[in-house]
Amino acid sequence: MDFLRHLFLPLFLFSLISLSCVTSGTQFSIPRLGALGRKIRSEPEITSSLVSKDFETFFYSQTLDHFNYKPESYTTFPQRYVVNSKYWGGANTSSPILVYFGAEEALDYDLSGIGFLTDNAPRFKALLVYLEHRFYGKSIPFGSREAALRNASIRGYFTSAQAIADYAGILLHIKKTFFAKNSPVIVIGGSYGGMLAAWFRLKYPHVALGALASSAPILYFDDLAPQVGYYAIVTKDFKETSESCYETIRKSWDEIDKVALKSNGLSILSMKFKTCKKLKRTFDLKDYLDSLYSEVAQYDHPPTYPLNIVCGGIDGAPKGTDILGRIFTGVVAYMGNKSCYDMNEFNRPTDDTYTGWKWQTCSEMVMPIGHGNNDSMFPPAPFNLNRFIRKCKSLFGVQPQPHWVTTYYGGHDLKLILHRFASNIIFSNGLRDPYSSGGVLENISDSVVAVYTVNGSHCLDIHPEKESDPLWLVKQRKTEVQIIKGWISKYYTDLLEFRDRT
Repeated sequence: MDFLRHLFLPLFLFSLISLSCVTSGTQFSIPRLGALGRKIRSEPEITSSLVSKDFETFFYSQTLDHFNYKPESYTTFPQRYVVNSKYWGGANTSSPILVYFGAEEALDYDLSGIGFLTDNAPRFKALLVYLEHRFYGKSIPFGSREAALRNASIRGYFTSAQAIADYAGILLHIKKTFFAKNSPVIVIGGSYGGMLAAWFRLKYPHVALGALASSAPILYFDDLAPQVGYYAIVTKDFKETSESCYETIRKSWDEIDKVALKSNGLSILSMKFKTCKKLKRTFDLKDYLDSLYSEVAQYDHPPTYPLNIVCGGIDGAPKGTDILGRIFTGVVAYMGNKSCYDMNEFNRPTDDTYTGWKWQTCSEMVMPIGHGNNDSMFPPAPFNLNRFIRKCKSLFGVQPQPHWVTTYYGGHDLKLILHRFASNIIFSNGLRDPYSSGGVLENISDSVVAVYTVNGSHCLDIHPEKESDPLWLVKQRKTEVQIIKGWISKYYTDLLEFRDRT
């Protein structure tokens, strides 16, 4: 059995790589979501070892399948959640429960990397709760993620609907444990977690009073948002930062192809970009650069502004440096001076997020993101659904369901539909975030509102407050807090009114 496991795993991981990198070179990796960027998670102040002792870890005996009554549906697994009661005012006060929805990664980094809860806990005298998504971190049915993803019967339970049902069960358990039946719950999430928060408010309004959905691209499904929207904003961000940087990048793709046509072209490119392994195709280099540019645009947070760092490197290269030399200088400026550069840096198949999220995108979370043909600094590479389906079927044996998210949660005619029955949702965005192209950017009703900033980036509003924060970010957070205060105030007014009636 061990022999088969070790034999299968490399093949499984290789297939994951091939899913995002097709040999024709026309489909690049879909930019990853995540409230915390890859680089942000590696910062010293974000490491899990520095998390306050005020955080207590618990495990809830979670039901495997919430939607069937087969014998195997009642199987349970331990699901991790973390509680911080330091500022909790108690169940007999007007103190809320602020809940962070873990998403496509382990919960560890969220405890210190997500600041909205801890920053506002004293203000609200709130109980803080952090929930880990099934199949990530320490919340994996049957113990092993690899085993679960190999087993078609098990991975079928790896869905967003099961995840938010998990969250409902844990929250009801916590309210009972803390004797907090009437304490209002505000759910908070960023990126995919922001989608979960918004969908949770729609599906479980009896559990959550309101939701803050930060940088949640809930419209990046079906044909709700332009497929080229993401990369159009990346291009715009670079162009606004530096016209010359933008032009250098735009010209570099043809230059890569031009060098590759030489007899030893791939060797030249490998040496020029100091790749850890010799390039076997230009696509791997292009995909690496594509991912790097996407990351710095998506997570272009103050005060460091990584996009400025990349363009500063490109524009600041020594006079006479050729196009690809300038591009490499930009890579070094952002990634640091290394002995070599791993072309799989952004697509590590052993990364928890990568393997789990690959299944989710191959089943229901199909986000059709591609490069446009016009006014883009990237080479044309439209999203090809048929190719995507074939790759997913070859990897997991299932056909992606690109219309399921809009069928189950809605999306078409969003404003028309949600203004009738939805309430208490904040959709927050920063317009420099490429994923804002799939976000809700206008108010739907008086209580389903869009709060955005022109200069903001991905999930920046729920990151920890800093003295260096620009005024526009401070104002965005203040607006969100005031809205949530209004929800809680109205809730207690309604609660008193209904109590008086009975």
